[in-house]
Amino acid sequence: MGRWNRIVGTENRVALVTGSTSGIGLAIAQRLAAEGFTLALHSRSTTAEGARLAESLPGASYTRADLSDQSQARRLVQAVLERHGRLDVLVNNAAATCIVPHGDLKGATPELWRQLNEVNLIAPWTLISEAQPALEATATDTVPSCVLNISSHAGVRPKGASIPYAVGKAALNHMTRLLALTLGPRIRVNAIAPGLVDTPMSRDWVAARKLWAERSPMGRQARPEDVAHVAAMVVGSNYLTGEIILCDGGLNLT
Repeated sequence: MGRWNRIVGTENRVALVTGSTSGIGLAIAQRLAAEGFTLALHSRSTTAEGARLAESLPGASYTRADLSDQSQARRLVQAVLERHGRLDVLVNNAAATCIVPHGDLKGATPELWRQLNEVNLIAPWTLISEAQPALEATATDTVPSCVLNISSHAGVRPKGASIPYAVGKAALNHMTRLLALTLGPRIRVNAIAPGLVDTPMSRDWVAARKLWAERSPMGRQARPEDVAHVAAMVVGSNYLTGEIILCDGGLNLT
């Protein structure tokens, strides 16, 4: 990407992207690196991929952490600050999911609710609260710091792989709005709510792929790069906050 197309003033700014070794997180990390950010990468288990990716991006680092353990989530932010000395952008992308038919109420056990919410809702809260002082410190009057939560259209519409997953994403959306109101003007907080995205996790979701091909105005599911493009636009804005941006190819219109 040419320098004239980069987000203004990204040199030396650091972006932490959780779950950044595959799928949406990888695409966002690569896009922000192309925009001039220094990347702090993260995953739960794909350590070899994380190390290789960090080596391929200028100044990047990689930290492993299991975000279902909130002490590890806090240590992730601390590790990034120890390595880079600052944090300007936090992208909460890492997520957990489980397929449970919505009518199978017994299948959506309390244990499943806790498991999903630890990663999808509580971990973003922990990371934001831990990162708040660093984000405020790097913000300026003209360039606020930025938190971007990767949500889901299942948090906007009554859809999703399971009810616990959808409810957790709806809660993440509301948390996004509450924090935008609370943390502004020095920290902007937004969310992107993708629909079906072509990632390894969704490769076998035949019915969903058929739905997007037949009913969405764009006639296809999203590619990770489509979401990354929206992410770069949100990060590049110095005014947008409190928004939940649907990125589902217009399926919500049908």
